[in-house]
Amino acid sequence: MSLVSPRFWDQPGKWPVSEGAVGADRFVSEFVGQLVAHAAADRSAADQTTTDRFRRPTTFGSGGSEPYAQALQSDDNVLYLHGRRHDADPETAASVSTMHAGRWSAGADATDRSLLAVVAGPVLDIGCGPGRMIRAAMNEGLDALGVDVSPTAVRIALAAGLAVLHRSVFDHIPLAGTWATLLLVDGNIGIGGDPDALLERCAALLAPDGVLVVEVHRDPEHDLAYVGTLHDAAGHTSDAFPWAELGVNALCRRAAKAGLTPVAEWSRGGRAFARLARA
Repeated sequence: MSLVSPRFWDQPGKWPVSEGAVGADRFVSEFVGQLVAHAAADRSAADQTTTDRFRRPTTFGSGGSEPYAQALQSDDNVLYLHGRRHDADPETAASVSTMHAGRWSAGADATDRSLLAVVAGPVLDIGCGPGRMIRAAMNEGLDALGVDVSPTAVRIALAAGLAVLHRSVFDHIPLAGTWATLLLVDGNIGIGGDPDALLERCAALLAPDGVLVVEVHRDPEHDLAYVGTLHDAAGHTSDAFPWAELGVNALCRRAAKAGLTPVAEWSRGGRAFARLARA
Protein backbone atom coordinates (compact mmCIF):
# COMPACT_ATOMS: atom_id res chain seq x y z
CA MET A 1 0.00 0.00 0.00
CA SER A 2 1.19 3.51 -0.78
CA LEU A 3 0.13 6.84 0.66
CA VAL A 4 -0.96 8.51 -2.55
CA SER A 5 -4.16 9.97 -3.92
CA PRO A 6 -6.00 8.23 -6.77
CA ARG A 7 -5.68 11.52 -8.60
CA PHE A 8 -1.88 11.26 -8.63
CA TRP A 9 -2.05 7.67 -9.81
CA ASP A 10 -4.34 8.59 -12.72
CA GLN A 11 -1.76 11.15 -13.89
CA PRO A 12 -4.01 13.99 -15.10
CA GLY A 13 -2.76 16.02 -18.01
CA LYS A 14 -2.74 19.23 -15.97
CA TRP A 15 -2.59 20.06 -12.29
CA PRO A 16 -4.99 22.59 -10.79
CA VAL A 17 -3.65 26.13 -10.79
CA SER A 18 -2.95 27.39 -7.27
CA GLU A 19 -3.37 31.00 -6.28
CA GLY A 20 -0.51 31.80 -3.91
CA ALA A 21 0.48 29.86 -0.82
CA VAL A 22 -3.13 29.38 0.34
CA GLY A 23 -4.02 27.79 -2.96
CA ALA A 24 -0.99 25.53 -2.71
CA ASP A 25 -2.12 24.38 0.74
CA ARG A 26 -5.53 23.47 -0.66
CA PHE A 27 -3.92 21.65 -3.55
CA VAL A 28 -1.55 19.59 -1.41
CA SER A 29 -4.24 18.56 1.06
CA GLU A 30 -6.01 16.64 -1.70
CA PHE A 31 -3.06 14.26 -2.03
CA VAL A 32 -2.20 13.37 1.57
CA GLY A 33 -3.43 10.47 3.67
CA GLN A 34 -5.32 8.43 1.07
CA LEU A 35 -4.49 4.74 0.74
CA VAL A 36 -4.30 3.25 -2.73
CA ALA A 37 -3.22 -0.28 -3.65
CA HIS A 38 0.07 -0.13 -5.51
CA ALA A 39 -0.14 -3.25 -7.68
CA ALA A 40 2.53 -4.22 -10.14
CA ALA A 41 -0.12 -4.39 -12.85
CA ASP A 42 -0.57 -0.63 -12.56
CA ARG A 43 2.94 0.01 -13.86
CA SER A 44 3.85 0.11 -17.52
CA ALA A 45 6.38 -2.38 -18.83
CA ALA A 46 8.86 0.45 -19.28
CA ASP A 47 8.48 1.56 -15.66
CA GLN A 48 9.01 -1.98 -14.42
CA THR A 49 12.14 -2.39 -16.52
CA THR A 50 13.57 0.85 -15.15
CA THR A 51 12.78 -0.18 -11.59
CA ASP A 52 14.43 -3.58 -11.96
CA ARG A 53 17.48 -2.15 -13.69
CA PHE A 54 18.31 0.55 -11.17
CA ARG A 55 17.02 -0.78 -7.85
CA ARG A 56 19.77 -0.91 -5.23
CA PRO A 57 19.96 -3.33 -2.28
CA THR A 58 20.56 -0.50 0.20
CA THR A 59 19.89 3.23 0.19
CA PHE A 60 21.33 6.25 1.97
CA GLY A 61 21.67 5.60 5.70
CA SER A 62 19.38 2.57 5.76
CA GLY A 63 19.89 -0.82 7.38
CA GLY A 64 22.10 -1.63 10.32
CA SER A 65 21.08 0.44 13.34
CA GLU A 66 19.44 3.11 11.14
CA PRO A 67 21.41 6.23 12.15
CA TYR A 68 19.63 8.38 9.54
CA ALA A 69 16.16 7.51 10.84
CA GLN A 70 17.31 8.08 14.40
CA ALA A 71 18.85 11.46 13.54
CA LEU A 72 15.58 12.65 12.04
CA GLN A 73 13.88 11.99 15.38
CA SER A 74 16.60 13.22 17.73
CA ASP A 75 18.19 16.46 18.89
CA ASP A 76 21.57 14.73 18.61
CA ASN A 77 21.50 14.64 14.83
CA VAL A 78 25.08 15.01 13.61
CA LEU A 79 25.94 12.24 11.14
CA TYR A 80 29.23 11.13 9.63
CA LEU A 81 29.38 9.82 6.08
CA HIS A 82 32.31 7.41 5.62
CA GLY A 83 33.18 6.79 1.98
CA ARG A 84 35.55 4.40 0.25
CA ARG A 85 36.05 4.13 -3.51
CA HIS A 86 35.13 0.82 -5.12
CA ASP A 87 38.72 0.35 -6.28
CA ALA A 88 40.44 1.64 -3.12
CA ASP A 89 43.06 -0.39 -1.31
CA PRO A 90 41.45 -1.98 1.79
CA GLU A 91 44.17 -0.36 3.89
CA THR A 92 43.27 3.14 2.71
CA ALA A 93 41.39 5.14 5.32
CA ALA A 94 37.84 6.10 4.40
CA SER A 95 37.04 9.77 3.85
CA VAL A 96 34.65 11.27 6.42
CA SER A 97 32.13 14.06 5.87
CA THR A 98 30.05 15.65 8.64
CA MET A 99 26.33 16.07 7.98
CA HIS A 100 23.88 18.01 10.17
CA ALA A 101 20.55 16.23 9.83
CA GLY A 102 18.85 18.95 11.83
CA ARG A 103 19.08 21.23 8.80
CA TRP A 104 17.04 18.76 6.77
CA SER A 105 14.24 18.84 9.36
CA ALA A 106 14.35 22.61 9.94
CA GLY A 107 12.59 25.22 7.86
CA ALA A 108 14.07 26.32 4.55
CA ASP A 109 16.75 29.00 4.81
CA ALA A 110 17.38 31.92 2.47
CA THR A 111 19.54 29.82 0.16
CA ASP A 112 16.87 27.11 -0.09
CA ARG A 113 14.17 29.68 -0.83
CA SER A 114 16.29 31.32 -3.52
CA LEU A 115 16.30 28.06 -5.50
CA LEU A 116 12.52 28.24 -5.82
CA ALA A 117 12.19 31.95 -6.54
CA VAL A 118 13.09 31.55 -10.23
CA VAL A 119 11.39 28.26 -11.13
CA ALA A 120 7.88 27.14 -12.04
CA GLY A 121 5.66 24.38 -10.72
CA PRO A 122 4.88 21.59 -10.47
CA VAL A 123 8.04 20.78 -8.51
CA LEU A 124 9.32 17.27 -7.77
CA ASP A 125 11.83 17.05 -4.89
CA ILE A 126 13.86 13.86 -5.32
CA GLY A 127 15.08 12.51 -1.98
CA CYS A 128 12.92 15.06 -0.16
CA GLY A 129 13.56 13.80 3.39
CA PRO A 130 11.15 15.33 5.93
CA GLY A 131 9.96 17.79 3.30
CA ARG A 132 11.64 21.14 3.97
CA MET A 133 11.76 22.03 0.26
CA ILE A 134 8.18 20.88 -0.30
CA ARG A 135 6.98 23.31 2.37
CA ALA A 136 9.18 26.05 0.89
CA ALA A 137 7.71 25.45 -2.57
CA MET A 138 4.20 25.66 -1.17
CA ASN A 139 5.09 28.96 0.48
CA GLU A 140 6.13 30.21 -2.96
CA GLY A 141 2.71 29.22 -4.33
CA LEU A 142 4.12 26.25 -6.26
CA ASP A 143 2.49 22.83 -6.51
CA ALA A 144 5.02 20.30 -5.19
CA LEU A 145 5.49 16.61 -4.52
CA GLY A 146 8.37 14.79 -2.82
CA VAL A 147 9.65 11.23 -3.11
CA ASP A 148 11.91 9.48 -0.61
CA VAL A 149 12.90 5.91 0.23
CA SER A 150 13.12 6.51 4.00
CA PRO A 151 9.92 5.41 5.80
CA THR A 152 10.78 7.67 8.73
CA ALA A 153 11.31 10.76 6.56
CA VAL A 154 8.08 10.12 4.67
CA ARG A 155 6.12 9.61 7.90
CA ILE A 156 7.41 12.93 9.27
CA ALA A 157 6.53 14.75 6.04
CA LEU A 158 3.04 13.27 5.86
CA ALA A 159 2.39 14.14 9.50
CA ALA A 160 3.22 17.74 8.57
CA GLY A 161 0.59 17.66 5.82
CA LEU A 162 3.02 17.51 2.90
CA ALA A 163 2.53 15.56 -0.33
CA VAL A 164 5.27 12.91 -0.29
CA LEU A 165 5.43 9.42 -1.76
CA HIS A 166 7.43 6.55 -0.25
CA ARG A 167 9.39 5.29 -3.24
CA SER A 168 12.54 5.59 -5.30
CA VAL A 169 12.82 8.05 -8.18
CA PHE A 170 13.38 4.95 -10.34
CA ASP A 171 9.94 3.63 -9.39
CA HIS A 172 6.69 4.82 -10.96
CA ILE A 173 6.49 8.64 -10.67
CA PRO A 174 3.21 10.43 -11.46
CA LEU A 175 3.19 13.00 -14.26
CA ALA A 176 6.43 11.70 -15.80
CA GLY A 177 7.52 13.95 -18.64
CA THR A 178 5.57 16.96 -17.37
CA TRP A 179 7.49 18.21 -14.31
CA ALA A 180 8.46 21.88 -14.63
CA THR A 181 11.14 21.64 -11.93
CA LEU A 182 13.12 18.78 -10.42
CA LEU A 183 15.24 19.26 -7.29
CA LEU A 184 18.36 17.28 -6.39
CA VAL A 185 19.64 19.18 -3.35
CA ASP A 186 21.49 18.21 -0.15
CA GLY A 187 23.86 16.00 -2.14
CA ASN A 188 21.10 13.94 -3.74
CA ILE A 189 22.94 13.79 -7.06
CA GLY A 190 24.56 10.86 -5.23
CA ILE A 191 21.39 8.77 -5.12
CA GLY A 192 22.14 5.23 -6.29
CA GLY A 193 25.85 5.92 -6.78
CA ASP A 194 25.28 6.21 -10.53
CA PRO A 195 24.91 9.86 -11.64
CA ASP A 196 24.54 8.89 -15.31
CA ALA A 197 21.50 6.73 -14.57
CA LEU A 198 20.02 9.36 -12.26
CA LEU A 199 20.44 12.17 -14.81
CA GLU A 200 18.92 9.98 -17.52
CA ARG A 201 15.93 9.33 -15.26
CA CYS A 202 15.57 13.05 -14.49
CA ALA A 203 15.60 13.89 -18.19
CA ALA A 204 12.73 11.48 -18.70
CA LEU A 205 10.70 13.07 -15.89
CA LEU A 206 11.17 16.69 -17.03
CA ALA A 207 8.72 18.60 -19.18
CA PRO A 208 10.22 19.72 -22.54
CA ASP A 209 10.80 23.20 -21.07
CA GLY A 210 11.50 22.01 -17.51
CA VAL A 211 14.62 22.55 -15.42
CA LEU A 212 16.68 20.39 -13.07
CA VAL A 213 18.26 22.14 -10.06
CA VAL A 214 21.27 20.28 -8.65
CA GLU A 215 23.36 21.03 -5.59
CA VAL A 216 26.98 20.18 -6.43
CA HIS A 217 30.33 19.74 -4.71
CA ARG A 218 32.25 23.01 -4.32
CA ASP A 219 35.23 21.61 -6.29
CA PRO A 220 34.07 21.98 -9.93
CA GLU A 221 36.09 18.95 -11.11
CA HIS A 222 35.11 16.63 -8.24
CA ASP A 223 33.73 13.35 -9.67
CA LEU A 224 33.59 10.49 -7.20
CA ALA A 225 31.50 7.33 -6.84
CA TYR A 226 31.99 5.22 -3.74
CA VAL A 227 30.49 2.90 -1.16
CA GLY A 228 29.39 4.79 1.93
CA THR A 229 28.21 4.07 5.45
CA LEU A 230 26.50 6.50 7.78
CA HIS A 231 27.52 6.75 11.45
CA ASP A 232 26.50 8.83 14.46
CA ALA A 233 28.27 9.77 17.70
CA ALA A 234 26.51 6.97 19.58
CA GLY A 235 28.07 4.32 17.35
CA HIS A 236 25.01 3.53 15.23
CA THR A 237 26.02 2.47 11.72
CA SER A 238 24.04 1.92 8.52
CA ASP A 239 24.54 -0.78 5.96
CA ALA A 240 26.85 0.10 3.07
CA PHE A 241 25.22 1.94 0.18
CA PRO A 242 26.37 3.32 -3.19
CA TRP A 243 26.78 7.11 -3.33
CA ALA A 244 28.40 9.75 -5.53
CA GLU A 245 29.56 13.38 -5.48
CA LEU A 246 29.90 15.73 -8.45
CA GLY A 247 31.26 19.23 -8.97
CA VAL A 248 29.65 21.46 -11.56
CA ASN A 249 32.07 20.68 -14.39
CA ALA A 250 31.77 16.94 -13.81
CA LEU A 251 27.99 17.30 -13.64
CA CYS A 252 27.83 19.14 -16.95
CA ARG A 253 29.95 16.51 -18.71
CA ARG A 254 27.71 13.73 -17.45
CA ALA A 255 24.50 15.67 -18.08
CA ALA A 256 25.34 16.04 -21.77
CA LYS A 257 25.06 12.25 -22.17
CA ALA A 258 21.50 12.46 -20.79
CA GLY A 259 20.51 15.24 -23.20
CA LEU A 260 20.74 17.99 -20.57
CA THR A 261 22.65 21.25 -20.83
CA PRO A 262 23.66 23.81 -18.18
CA VAL A 263 21.77 27.12 -18.15
CA ALA A 264 23.16 28.58 -14.91
CA GLU A 265 25.64 27.87 -12.14
CA TRP A 266 26.18 29.81 -8.91
CA SER A 267 27.21 29.70 -5.26
CA ARG A 268 25.32 31.00 -2.24
CA GLY A 269 25.57 30.45 1.49
CA GLY A 270 28.66 28.26 1.11
CA ARG A 271 26.80 25.93 -1.25
CA ALA A 272 27.10 25.45 -5.03
CA PHE A 273 24.35 24.80 -7.57
CA ALA A 274 23.65 24.28 -11.25
CA ARG A 275 20.46 24.51 -13.27
CA LEU A 276 20.07 22.23 -16.29
CA ALA A 277 17.53 22.09 -19.11
CA ARG A 278 16.94 19.85 -22.10
CA ALA A 279 19.57 20.34 -24.77
